[in-house]
Amino acid sequence: MSLVRPSVSLSSFAKHPQWSAQASRQFSSSSVRSKQRLVILGSGWGGYEILRSIDKKRWNVTMVSPTNAFNFTPLLASCAVGTLEFRCAVEPVRRYSPQVVSDETHVHPLSEILTDTYLIAQNAYQAWCDSIDFKQKTLTCMPATPPLPSEHSSAPPVETSTTQTQFPGTGTAFTLRYDKLVIAVGAYSQTFNVPGVKEHAHFLKDVRDARAIRTRIIECLEQANQPYLSDIQRRNLLNFCIVGGGPTGVEFSAELHDLLHAEIERHYPSLARMAKITLYDVAPNILGTFDKSLGTYAEEKFRRDGISIKTRHHVERVEKDKMFVKEQGEVPFGLLVWSTGLAPNPLIQSIDSIEKHEKSQSLLTDAHLNVIMKDGQIDPDVWAIGDSAIIKTAMLPATAQVANQKGKYLSKKLNKIVKDQEHTKPFEFHNQGSLAYLGDWKAIYDRSGADTGIKTKESGRLAWLLWRSAYFTMTLSVRNKILVPTYWFLNWIFGRDLTRF
Repeated sequence: MSLVRPSVSLSSFAKHPQWSAQASRQFSSSSVRSKQRLVILGSGWGGYEILRSIDKKRWNVTMVSPTNAFNFTPLLASCAVGTLEFRCAVEPVRRYSPQVVSDETHVHPLSEILTDTYLIAQNAYQAWCDSIDFKQKTLTCMPATPPLPSEHSSAPPVETSTTQTQFPGTGTAFTLRYDKLVIAVGAYSQTFNVPGVKEHAHFLKDVRDARAIRTRIIECLEQANQPYLSDIQRRNLLNFCIVGGGPTGVEFSAELHDLLHAEIERHYPSLARMAKITLYDVAPNILGTFDKSLGTYAEEKFRRDGISIKTRHHVERVEKDKMFVKEQGEVPFGLLVWSTGLAPNPLIQSIDSIEKHEKSQSLLTDAHLNVIMKDGQIDPDVWAIGDSAIIKTAMLPATAQVANQKGKYLSKKLNKIVKDQEHTKPFEFHNQGSLAYLGDWKAIYDRSGADTGIKTKESGRLAWLLWRSAYFTMTLSVRNKILVPTYWFLNWIFGRDLTRF
């Protein structure tokens, strides 16, 4: 299906007889048709950055993503406990995918109507991309929206997905063509095929996950507050387990600790004493990507705060309200948050014509981010960025920072390509450091492994100031630059909201 609307007929102007056929001859869609079709798959850190920065006057841009928003992942842990509201962590895709009119229309009195009915230059579809035909340059997509009454069939759920969308697809496929393609579909939460994880654990990948976790926390408290429960039942409900000792698991543990020792202690004093946070990891230490001294600092602080750290522990299976740990046996829980790494996106798994990394199964690219085909050739019209891709000659970590920098690099490259200008400079990653919040207005900052610039590491209150200032400056829209500090201030004064709705 072509992305370009066909020439409008004169019947479109039937309601306005004063607009003659001469007008339709003067304003054709030739400028839109001459634009190359750029399709972006995914609205994450890489894809959304390209959507923001691409020259939409020169490119015919289409975004395909199962969600119609960008999730600002560093703030999801704060949203999950009520420190911030959910809209603080999302940016709408359509803010940067406007329906742009051809340059000729600015002299035409019908420009507003033409915008809606005629010369549309870019669009966004809330849909899954199921397959890619690299030879024909076509994409087969499936809507990620509720099925219409006429659509009786429904696509089966993707087994390896987490909560990317509550609609796996309507069953009505459609096809898109592309001239240039950016694959930025990201990755899913890794479960290591542990039975029961998908059914009984919560992930923390998008705002839906944060909302579900926040609802469950309040649910556990209200259930434990019922007068007929025994203390053992209350302790089981108030046992909050986090599996995964990386930055996501650590920051959620810290945010949950702040909640328990502030609002919960004030409003549920008897329950706060029974609540327990336990952090599990198979590695010998948490925060393995940070400097060892910072990881030790985090572990010591957590132990002082009463957060139990159980490293070298292996979860064998998960059932409703309990999990089975090899080194510990049966562990009842009220909430289980799973954050153990990344698994390949189903689209990436389905692609067999591109070289993949042996361990992560991510697509391999060259230093210019073009994909490397199985025959060793470079596809000059297809790029892959974010968690779904790895540069063959530089194994960079799968982080938001890397994805965002790749997005910025590629948007500059594409803006030069469309002007027939050369862009031969390869991608270079500039390590800006890693941050992790530890609770009680303390954090850690690590830039000791950077190749250039100041190599430093910080912990405590100074690192917390760096953490807050970094996330404040990274928020993309002016709206969220206002909302985020506003909610930080309001919750500091009035506390977090504990209502469940």
